[in-house]
Amino acid sequence: MKKSVLTLAAVAALGSHATAFAQANVTVYGLIDMTLRTVNNATATGGRLVGFQTPWFSGSRLGFRGAEDLGGGNKAIFKLESEYVLGTGAMDTPGVLFNRDAWVGFDSSSLGRITFGRQNTLARDWAQTYGDAYGSEKLGLEEGGFTNTNNFKQLIYYAGSVTATRYDNGIVYKKAFDNGIVAGLGYQLGEVPGDTSRNTTKSVALGYNGSNYLVAGYYNQANVNNLTQRSYSIGGSYMFPLVRLNAGYFHFTADQAAALGERKDNAYTVSAKLTPGGAFDYELGYVSIKANNAAFNAAGTSTLNPFADASTATAAGTGKKSTVYGSVFYHLSKRTEVYAVADYMKLNDGYRVSGTNGFANQTEFGVGIRTRF
Repeated sequence: MKKSVLTLAAVAALGSHATAFAQANVTVYGLIDMTLRTVNNATATGGRLVGFQTPWFSGSRLGFRGAEDLGGGNKAIFKLESEYVLGTGAMDTPGVLFNRDAWVGFDSSSLGRITFGRQNTLARDWAQTYGDAYGSEKLGLEEGGFTNTNNFKQLIYYAGSVTATRYDNGIVYKKAFDNGIVAGLGYQLGEVPGDTSRNTTKSVALGYNGSNYLVAGYYNQANVNNLTQRSYSIGGSYMFPLVRLNAGYFHFTADQAAALGERKDNAYTVSAKLTPGGAFDYELGYVSIKANNAAFNAAGTSTLNPFADASTATAAGTGKKSTVYGSVFYHLSKRTEVYAVADYMKLNDGYRVSGTNGFANQTEFGVGIRTRF
């Protein structure tokens, strides 16, 4: 619910001739999400943690977005967006003001949109339509995202880059065609002197918006400290009158330190959103991740996320992570809702998550409020 709060227009005259400058619109917007959560196995003895967490669904943010009409269906556009932690007021990423978005670009009704700077990975914007129960119902040119902090978010990293789920130094092109096809290209510059391929990411994505369904997929490849990592995914959604069903498959391979060899992951997700009318809606989903020969972090307590640096890893494991989740929303207005959420995560064999402190399962419950301006 973004509200334009500032409109600038200037007209200058030189002699007897008046020149009208293009109109520019700047929008100030924000989202505030507060989650109060309880989670078990938060200590080595199985202790429980209760308190405010980094929001379950959406990172709280303050943003500025602008567009200048250049004529002929063309615009200059920009976006600056910062994320903060509601419980303390701190920056979500210490020392980085616009950690979510910092980009500028051009938008053309005939040619598409190109943007330069820090922004979502291209693969993320495609996969979010089917990656969980909360994604966009249509592919488009705008950025999208998975949920924020919970035990089923990890699918997002299969759509990531050398710099996690966003590009630093990124270039993204998107085009929506009149026949329902949406296509995109993404590239992340590594900016390593003398090595133009190191720490780069390149992606291609394609999708189709049908009348009551969508299909989407991407291919993603990154050079992570001169080790190649790749992922691809395909999925979609089908919208019945009261229920939206989503499903997707993800495949990932990664070169690792020579002593470990190649990593291979397979993951899938299914989810549903029920909207019976009125103020309530309901969501239910399942995520399964099978990691084969996946490197651990230096402490050996966690399986590395896809596209993380595995060049110095010394140990790996094979295992499975499964999570079932659900939520209930009550919409107080078009801008504000309250919610209740829960998930249950189960680890098998050699899959590790440091937050479980060595236990093979974890259960989370939370309540929250989310509002927009």
